[in-house]
Amino acid sequence: MPGKDNLELMESTEARLRGEIAELRRQLEEQKRLHGGHSAAAPARPARRTLWTMGFLIVLAIAGAFLAGYLPRQRRQTILFAEAKAAVDTLPIANIVKVERSSPKSELVLPGSIQAVTEAPILARASGYIKRRLVDIGDRVAAGQLLAEIEAPELDQEVRQAKASLQQTQSALEQALANLEQGKTNQELARVTAVRWSNLALKGAVSRQENDQYQAQYKAQSANVQALEKAVAAARNNVAAAEANVARLTDMQGYKQVRAPFAGVITLRNVDVGALISAGNTMLFRIAQKNVLRTYVNVPQASAVSVRVGQTARLSIPDLPGRQFTGTVSRTASALDPSTRTLLTEVQVPNADGTLLPGMYAMVNLTAPRKDPPLLIPGDTLVVRSNGPQVAVVEGDHTIHFQPIVLGRDYGDRLEVLSGLDGGAEIVVNPSDFIREGSKVNPVLVAEKPASKSGPPAGRGSH
Repeated sequence: MPGKDNLELMESTEARLRGEIAELRRQLEEQKRLHGGHSAAAPARPARRTLWTMGFLIVLAIAGAFLAGYLPRQRRQTILFAEAKAAVDTLPIANIVKVERSSPKSELVLPGSIQAVTEAPILARASGYIKRRLVDIGDRVAAGQLLAEIEAPELDQEVRQAKASLQQTQSALEQALANLEQGKTNQELARVTAVRWSNLALKGAVSRQENDQYQAQYKAQSANVQALEKAVAAARNNVAAAEANVARLTDMQGYKQVRAPFAGVITLRNVDVGALISAGNTMLFRIAQKNVLRTYVNVPQASAVSVRVGQTARLSIPDLPGRQFTGTVSRTASALDPSTRTLLTEVQVPNADGTLLPGMYAMVNLTAPRKDPPLLIPGDTLVVRSNGPQVAVVEGDHTIHFQPIVLGRDYGDRLEVLSGLDGGAEIVVNPSDFIREGSKVNPVLVAEKPASKSGPPAGRGSH
């Protein structure tokens, strides 16, 4: 290994320098012995070579001390670095992603069927034959426009008979009024006679029996007048009933002309000229308004609280790619269907250009703000064990910890986490068998896969 060769070279250099230092010390001792006899006479000046030798020896000693301390330390650091690198290289690699929160806006996509806001079948109110048909399927009609005419001879005959009956009752009323006038006249005559006989009876000119007889005649005439007044009232009621019958049959005659109840489009025609129709049973046409359409969707219980009247909705039609239609939530059922736990919601969409047709299949996107957006994790990070769902979290020292979590909605490729994780936590993708509790790993951050169309890239949800 290159590190081992360098170490051996430094050790040989150190040994060589130590040998040279020992040789220089030996030579210095010999020179001291040779010049020892002249030291008493006079102090001799040291030779220049000796000074250079001593300086060289001092430098060599300092270098040797430096090398003796530095080289072992450097050797230990090299060994530790190599061991650490080898340990890191031997740790298993774990692909990780960071936990993030979903968008603060929730997009709920639900299927729906487009219907006309107002749609009605047109039935005949008069029995007879179709005399004329003026419209067909797809024709746009205005409110009150004539659609067809019915020929009803029996109804015409009933009208003539009702008018004749009305004339009879009017004649009977006139006769009752005449009888009432005659009765009032007889009553007045009986009153005058009764007053006269009463005065004569007081004077004793006539008998009491005769007076009582005229008084009884007056009372009888008064009762007769009351009876005649009742007869006049009954005759008037008969006239009113006959007039009401004539008015009813006349109105029925008006139904021989079939008119549009509102502006719209004829979507169905069931009859043609000459067809026999029965009042109240035969449907002639079906008419629908198309300027505004509505779509009913069933909102799941989890999202029912976020749907409100006036909320904006976007409709997309599979047959019209790239186009979206903006609508508004017009009303909700304000109660969940106990069988499906869903909230029936109506979305109205303007259709001024007539692009949308009743009966189309549509996908309705309901966007609503969320106060506390949930955490989202990829579906391939989930570990399901006997103690519940978990994820493998990589802690700060690269240690694995299996954290229990509480799941929310399942979007297929992503899952909502209601509790158990914090935003920014690093979790292992597709944890294998070597990912165990407390084991160390070499984490590698990977790019998160984009959410599928059925998932919630911006908080979208589907059920």
